[in-house]
Amino acid sequence: MTKKPNILYIMADQHRADYLACAGHPTLKTPNLDRLAAQGVRFSQAYVQAPVCGGSRMCSYTGRYAFSHGAYYNNYPLRIDEKTIGDYLRPEGYRVALVGKTHIRPDMETCERLGLDPESADGVLMRQCGFEPVERDDGLHPDQLVDPNLAYNRYLKEQGYEGDNPWHEYANAAEGENGELLSGWFLRNARRPARVKEEHSETAYMTDRAMDFIRETPDRPWCLHLSYIKPHWPYMAPAPYHSMYGPEDILAANRTEDEKADCNPVLAAFMQHEESLNFSKEEVRKTVIPTYMGLISQLDHHLGRLRQFLEEIGQAENTIILYTSDHGDYLGDHWLGEKDLFHDEIMQVPMIVYDPRPRANETRGRTIDDFVEAIDLAPSFLDWSGGEAQPHRLEGRSIAPLLQGRKPDDWRSAVYADSCFALRDARKDLGLEPDGARAFMVRTSHWKYMRFENQPPVLYDLQKDPKELNDLGRSNAHAGVRAEMDGLLFDWMRKRKLRTTVSDAELERRTGGAKSRGIYFGVW
Repeated sequence: MTKKPNILYIMADQHRADYLACAGHPTLKTPNLDRLAAQGVRFSQAYVQAPVCGGSRMCSYTGRYAFSHGAYYNNYPLRIDEKTIGDYLRPEGYRVALVGKTHIRPDMETCERLGLDPESADGVLMRQCGFEPVERDDGLHPDQLVDPNLAYNRYLKEQGYEGDNPWHEYANAAEGENGELLSGWFLRNARRPARVKEEHSETAYMTDRAMDFIRETPDRPWCLHLSYIKPHWPYMAPAPYHSMYGPEDILAANRTEDEKADCNPVLAAFMQHEESLNFSKEEVRKTVIPTYMGLISQLDHHLGRLRQFLEEIGQAENTIILYTSDHGDYLGDHWLGEKDLFHDEIMQVPMIVYDPRPRANETRGRTIDDFVEAIDLAPSFLDWSGGEAQPHRLEGRSIAPLLQGRKPDDWRSAVYADSCFALRDARKDLGLEPDGARAFMVRTSHWKYMRFENQPPVLYDLQKDPKELNDLGRSNAHAGVRAEMDGLLFDWMRKRKLRTTVSDAELERRTGGAKSRGIYFGVW
């Protein structure tokens, strides 16, 4: 394979790392993802850099930590000067496109201040996080916010689904015994089948749109970000996936009563959120989790369709496939719902990479246990495209050497993340100002450390407590460990790539060259 490879960058929303058959889930069926892992590599220690959709995705797309780019949380605008995957790959001849979700909020204030036209070609790319928007759909369209021109709603109406918002009325709603509409916004309805036919569901539709893009791009390399909204809520699956699993198929909740006793104040505040109180009930878990699993199996089925399509059109042997997620889902573990905090249920994600080229034969079928971070994706794509590395800006590292069986001597021994929970009720319950709702995480093979501003930290001994159930954040016996973890965080902060406008190569070229430019200082 001498021409540049295509890159199929698939992201599911809220897919936990342990919800894969090939990762050890005892009842979940994911044959196509299992096959992808058997033909490629599964990274068992892949971590995101922010615990919510927007912040995590901005890290993945920029190759930089939230600490550096500033878009920590959902709907925090990404600065206009931040380069993303498209900015790195388009100069290498790639068509870089999006089908599905990005959760970007563009920096319109700076755009207006600089007099940039948001409807121009460059303005569109800025608004879409550097992707050509073949179809942008962030997947949440309540009646109060729905776009009347939403492409998926237009499609559903063409298929005969009626109403102003068929996304809600069919794709994310069920039908009661008397024909009444039962909204997918309510967890109690999760076990019922969605009113939409499976072939018209969001997952099926986005897969079809991805195929359309690939079919339309036969003569140049492409990078397609296929970004599925599911298994993110509303937890509503079409038949037959709504009933594929039952309560007997779910994993027991990872939690103990001791976790709630003398709990860290931040965790305790999140435990009082409505989603946490509900997911603390076994009735809710037994209603929702089987549907969550069904949505994953549905997604797996359509990934099988997509791979078969690539084979049929002769693109399979020239397409690198990467599957991952933006974060996990508590599902009641640790007495919590949703995300926002730093337990492995949220921060650890699936990452499977299939590189069909012979250079990846050395590791085919392996599970690699080295730490990788979501910020490694952008530099990996740049590496695969043949582009020049940009270490002065990119904070992640290419995983290409790991795929070739060559682990660099200086590969990371810890993973990092940071976030901001200023928009959550927990912040007010704790009496914190917005700037005081900052949170940081460092995880090594031995310790998990969460640091909060103005609140006690959380510490887990992962060798003795791999399920993160015993908080040592206020243990006198572990003060030295906490100091060590603070030291790692401080060292990490000092090394952020903030000099983004001048490359290392340029500095090397200019060092000591003042006299050659006719500039003399300190000369006798």
